[in-house]
Amino acid sequence: MRILQIIPSVAAVYGGPSQMVRGLSAALARQDATVDIITTNTNGDVGQAPLAVPLNQALPEENYTVRYFRCAPWRRYKFSPGLCYWLWQNAYRYDLAHIHALFSPVSTAAATIARWRRLPYLLRPLGTLDPADLQKKRRLKQVYGYCLERPNLAGAAALHFTSRQEAEISERYGTNPMSLVIPLGVPLPDLPVPGQARQRWQIPTDVPIVLYMSRIDPKKGIELLIDALALLQAQSIAFHLVLAGSNAQDPNYEALIHNYASQQLGQQVTIPGFVSGQEKQALLRDANLFVLPSYYENFGIAVAEAMAAEIPVVISDQVHIWEAVQQARAGWISQCRLDTLTDVLTNALSDPTARQERGKNAYHLAKTAYSWDAIAAELLTAYRSILHNAGA
Repeated sequence: MRILQIIPSVAAVYGGPSQMVRGLSAALARQDATVDIITTNTNGDVGQAPLAVPLNQALPEENYTVRYFRCAPWRRYKFSPGLCYWLWQNAYRYDLAHIHALFSPVSTAAATIARWRRLPYLLRPLGTLDPADLQKKRRLKQVYGYCLERPNLAGAAALHFTSRQEAEISERYGTNPMSLVIPLGVPLPDLPVPGQARQRWQIPTDVPIVLYMSRIDPKKGIELLIDALALLQAQSIAFHLVLAGSNAQDPNYEALIHNYASQQLGQQVTIPGFVSGQEKQALLRDANLFVLPSYYENFGIAVAEAMAAEIPVVISDQVHIWEAVQQARAGWISQCRLDTLTDVLTNALSDPTARQERGKNAYHLAKTAYSWDAIAAELLTAYRSILHNAGA
């Protein structure tokens, strides 16, 4: 089976939703699928250099290839005429396309081309059909959605959602494509020896590290987290917040959050910015608690990554992985309210035995439910069913 993965960017700066395509492609290839990714070379907003990669060449990765195209003329919106032209010329070579992201010009164009070229395709919305997300730039999205995305939704072989909750609440613009609910996967990390992150940022060994490691975005509930920790600080509850992440498209909000965290928490916060590689692995190794109190989150790949590192998690009931976390006792669930988040954090930070037990449960959940090989097998079954129905 020849599968084409299409995504606006795979740059690390865009976080888990972009990076997951690499893990998925490698897992599909391990199960004898032929997988190619096409994407753009964008690497952040205007002013940042694009990825230093050869363009329009099939670059080998883990038994799959990535083909990058120049992002132009609107780098902020990740559009590429070259990618669109290549897809028009080569769509016939593939059995199926898996397109990631809606309301992104290159994904919208790719779905339109796939529809015109009769290439069966799946759409993974990445939370963009969540009613809360649709409130951002609401009028523009109404026009864009009805004029451009509605035909693509109607023509899709399936919509790929990563949680039941995401599937239930997503806007369909009056269309009725088939829904697939298949979560994302994470690799089990090869963590370094403990203590490197504490030494790097001079965090005392007897203070629990509370780790936030995700995009710096208003929907993530970061201000709520800072306010809750400020209340714990006033009660002399020991913790040290590591606020890791960035926002390539809104650096002003990122700066606002950095200033607010520093003002509220003082010496009890470290702000490393975007982390990757060994720095990221070291933080996952040394963290005692991972927190993501998002107001809406279609899956929460960062949560699954933390659990794979045996870190118990505190998440809101709007992070759509919360039911699995609750059932597995892999962490604590909070509402998006200051009082409940404060209480949950107090309980988690006051009970190291519970943190250790729930960390082990978190690792077991990540290993059994979110391994890439299991998810790739489930997706391949879905791909075959789609192709069988298309040929019927």
